[in-house]
Amino acid sequence: MSNIPNSTQILVIGGGPAGSTAATLLAREGFDVTLLERDFFPRYHIGESLLPSALEIFDLLGVREKVEAQGFQRKPGAYLEWGKEKWSLNFGELSGNHTYSFQVRRADFDHLLLEHSKSQGVKVFEGTEIRQVSFDENRPKSATWSQSNGITGEISFDFVIDASGRAGVLSTRYLKNRRNHNVFQNIAIWGYWKNVKRLPQGKEGAIAVGSIPEGWLWGIPLDEEIMSIGVVMHKDIYKERRNKKLEEIYSEAIKECSLISDMIEPGQLVSEVKVEQDYSYTSDYFSGPGYFMSGDAACFLDPLLSSGVHLATYSALLAAASVASILRGEIDEAQAATFYDKSYRQAYLRFLVFVSAFYDQNRGKDSYFWEAQKLSRHDFSGADLKLAFLNLVSGVEDLVDAQEGVTEFAVNEMSKRIKENHELRQDKQALALKDKSTDSSVQATNNFFNAVEGFFSLSAAGAIDGVYVVTKPNIGLCRV
Repeated sequence: MSNIPNSTQILVIGGGPAGSTAATLLAREGFDVTLLERDFFPRYHIGESLLPSALEIFDLLGVREKVEAQGFQRKPGAYLEWGKEKWSLNFGELSGNHTYSFQVRRADFDHLLLEHSKSQGVKVFEGTEIRQVSFDENRPKSATWSQSNGITGEISFDFVIDASGRAGVLSTRYLKNRRNHNVFQNIAIWGYWKNVKRLPQGKEGAIAVGSIPEGWLWGIPLDEEIMSIGVVMHKDIYKERRNKKLEEIYSEAIKECSLISDMIEPGQLVSEVKVEQDYSYTSDYFSGPGYFMSGDAACFLDPLLSSGVHLATYSALLAAASVASILRGEIDEAQAATFYDKSYRQAYLRFLVFVSAFYDQNRGKDSYFWEAQKLSRHDFSGADLKLAFLNLVSGVEDLVDAQEGVTEFAVNEMSKRIKENHELRQDKQALALKDKSTDSSVQATNNFFNAVEGFFSLSAAGAIDGVYVVTKPNIGLCRV
């Protein structure tokens, strides 16, 4: 267990989807990769609904057959009852190889990916916690680690990919560059139910999403028997109800949503009720000399659009491509780091914009589709609006962006759309009370933009236009 090498080309911190994906891709390119994971897998984790873009990642990892054979619930899309609107998203309408996804038990799914990393040549050590990272000026060079049996050691590296999840080793301990989004400080409460109703034929296996005045609920079928049922609400509302038992807050929220309450009416809660803050946050920068931060270690977003595993694995792909090209001498390190930062940030911001739009429940579904069209770099119109929305929330759009090149134009468009179109309910209420003489909708937009200010401030170390990800014959970055 303690045969951790003294040095490695690439150290990966964390064995979740971001860490295992980055490690596997780099090991398959022939690099020396060591992964240190604090826990022993399998371990429980929330975030059970995947997007279709996961299939392309599985193909790149060479793990698609293993995932298919695991028997996870196939996910054909989503069914939403949001405000006064009801509609289905059918992944079968997507083109190519992204026409379905999976609902997964994360303990099994994450364990499968980590075991696959081992089979691809990654040196994986579980039960190993990073105690300290040492820097040479502003470049991380080595890390000390410890295990539960008392064994300690130090490992040096050329590059480190921090995929340590919300703990965020580099961001929270050393860089001190993480900030919460003031408008998305939510609490998630959930449990597992047996013998619940399923969505009608054609939607069976889809995630069910329903809104309530205080937030929204999910219903994720994990297999033929068990469904994950959760509620997301703002922390202030949760605090107002803290005089009640957690189970009571949970059951009252479910009763407010006819979609979910009807599904569980014949069922039984078969687990404890869990609660966790899911405050959305971002780091001011995701990469720097010798390091890349992937997945939740860099940023985290309200789980409304099931973007967690997508952002984790997509950022891991970007990080692996960047490190591979740097080590092969194909691209300057500063340029690769800038490309990574802007590419990952663009994907994150796209989902952030949509989560903010969904929380304004007065909008109809057509406006959601129009927003997708405006944010997409492809020109959809008329009947294609729904497809634009579908592409965007499935994560497919980000994979296209990476391979076609990431430009300043796209980043500027993201910034402009936020300024123009997004007025968040929480901010409108607070600002209207603070200054009734001011147009609260205008102030709300400004307040939202200020809340995420910093990750639009892209002080590039070098131009990134014309740089994109290639996957054949090797993973890496390429110039047009």
